[in-house]
Amino acid sequence: MDEQVEHREDSETTQSQSRGGLKIISWLREIAESILPALAIVLVVNVFLAQATRVEGQSMEPNLHNNERLIIEKISYRLREPQRGDVVVIKRPSSSEPLIKRVIGLPGDRVEVRDGKVYINGHAYEEPYLDQETWGSYALETVPEEHVFLLGDNRRASNDSRSFGVVPFDDIIGRAWLRYWPLEELGPIRF
Repeated sequence: MDEQVEHREDSETTQSQSRGGLKIISWLREIAESILPALAIVLVVNVFLAQATRVEGQSMEPNLHNNERLIIEKISYRLREPQRGDVVVIKRPSSSEPLIKRVIGLPGDRVEVRDGKVYINGHAYEEPYLDQETWGSYALETVPEEHVFLLGDNRRASNDSRSFGVVPFDDIIGRAWLRYWPLEELGPIRF
């Protein structure tokens, strides 16, 4: 009789452990079914559609400030070329950190910086978003096909095309689209 009771207890313990193992496997499967698709969606969005980035430094002041958070969209430049005035995020081979700059010169434009102004095709370029003159000089250059000439808005403190030259379209990660931090500055990027 004692053997039957022990056998029944062992059988119940084994069944209980088996049910516990099945619950854990079921729980893990539910987690995988929920998390894996979410991760795939995040990966697709980040690679092809949009990406969050942080403004580092003062090169885009007074319009963008250090530590502001932005969403950059990656679709428009698959459909059209960058436009003059766009604020773009670029990758630089010499740096792991992306840079945020403004598109000034387009393919075929003759760009020059002199006397505190930017000249495009011989005409002074009006930049109402600036609060200072453009320091330094840049000898007249024609922007090659599939390249842009970029400048930071804070011309006194910007590492831009004046120092590293024109930038190929392939180095543009995306266009600054939305500022989401700080919250009081939430909104689309428009200058």
